[in-house]
Amino acid sequence: MPDFGRPPVPPRASLQHIGSLVLIGLVILFVFVIVSSSWYTVDQGERGVILRNGAVIGEAEPGLGFKIPIIDTVEHISTQSQNSRYSDVKTYSRDQQPATLRVSINYHVTDARVVYTDYQSIQGMIDRLVTPQVYTWAENTFGQFNAVSAVQDRAKLNNELAIALHKVIHGPLAIESVQIENIDFSGKYEEAVEARMEATVRQQQAEAEAAATRTRADAAAYSVKAQGEAEATAIRARGDALRDNPGLPALVTAEKWDGHLPTTMPPNGAVPFLNVHPGG
Repeated sequence: MPDFGRPPVPPRASLQHIGSLVLIGLVILFVFVIVSSSWYTVDQGERGVILRNGAVIGEAEPGLGFKIPIIDTVEHISTQSQNSRYSDVKTYSRDQQPATLRVSINYHVTDARVVYTDYQSIQGMIDRLVTPQVYTWAENTFGQFNAVSAVQDRAKLNNELAIALHKVIHGPLAIESVQIENIDFSGKYEEAVEARMEATVRQQQAEAEAAATRTRADAAAYSVKAQGEAEATAIRARGDALRDNPGLPALVTAEKWDGHLPTTMPPNGAVPFLNVHPGG
């Protein structure tokens, strides 16, 4: 009797055909993986470090390159300008004022192969080569400045820190610039600075008012002096005129007379302008 509960058994030829298709698919996939892993690209601004079984064997320039599949790999290292920022550099000024600095370093990689060989990555290089020197020399350089001069001569402070870091950092990178972006002093010091600034402003205002007062006083004194000199000159001129012209007072008096004789006269007083000569 037929067994209706069992599924039909496919012919042996069909099983072989399915197995062949699976094998062909696996071969195609393997070939695709091999082919796709035999080439690589390096972008502009990068260098490729070529590894063979984990060992560095060369460095690749930007562009298309080929490698042995599975055995070779390529690590990409950027050679573009990069920035590392340190925002918690604790230090003291020469006059013992505590401060927190924010320091920024711009740099670029000069030898990608050495970066990978010695540090495995750019961040590994920065952590081991740059960061300890930044903290050490930022503290040492800032300690050569008073708090006020560190703020007023920020360009000089930046330049001296950059010189110090260039001298002590040697490796597969080039430092492009060093910048102390911010200096935070303690709250007490900032309050003291603000108080000094306010006192300076008040002093400048007082000096300006005093100078204005002196100017006004000098102007008034000059005016009085000029008026006195003018009056003295006039008096001297009148004296000279009287000396040279004895009859000038009578003439002036006559010119000012209104034609009327005085109604009252003191005893033995002379009548104005009447000069009676005997036989006149």
